[in-house]
Amino acid sequence: MGFTIGGIREIRSGARRRGRAAECTTVAEFTGLWGWDVVPGARAAAGVCSCGRPECPEPGAHPLEFAPEVPAGATLDEVTKAWTEFPGASVLLPVGRAFDVVEVCEQAGRRALARLERMGLPLGPVAVTPEGRAHFFVAAGAAAELPRLLYRMGWDDPRALDLRGLGPGTFITAPPSDRGGLGPVRWLRPPALDRATRPPAARLLLGTLAYVAHRSRARD
Repeated sequence: MGFTIGGIREIRSGARRRGRAAECTTVAEFTGLWGWDVVPGARAAAGVCSCGRPECPEPGAHPLEFAPEVPAGATLDEVTKAWTEFPGASVLLPVGRAFDVVEVCEQAGRRALARLERMGLPLGPVAVTPEGRAHFFVAAGAAAELPRLLYRMGWDDPRALDLRGLGPGTFITAPPSDRGGLGPVRWLRPPALDRATRPPAARLLLGTLAYVAHRSRARD
């Protein structure tokens, strides 16, 4: 028994509806369960950004200028009402509010995460991007303190470690959204109730992150 054209269209339409429903559920989890603001973001295909600017500096990795953010605490119904106005938008998280981010290369991040877990230190969510970067969620305010904290630990230049802090004014792409047309962002350590709303102070993780980042750079 073959499919009719109408049947194929119904299947595709149903798949799109299920995809949008799953996306809204994910966004509602971020807002309602983890207490994060969420912003609809642009997408990219073949290097071309959906924002329409021919020379976009961040194709598929920035907020849609005309799309309002969905605030922390929004319910599934509120998210669905807001998100259906921007079908296909990527999910972006504003940094510097509920959390800051310490970013290192993915290889160093994976090694550091394994060490930190063995040490039993408190950890927040950790994500990896298709560009090969690891994002460690830490308490807000860490980005501004990062150079001073590293200096006190004996590291003079964070750039030499390929380690940097992301704070207010920056946005990260949330899993499982595509970033820049390169593929999805993924969780290395997904949010958990005991830490997502209370990310750890950067100083608790920074010594291990800096040491592993330095060793990784030395091997290259």
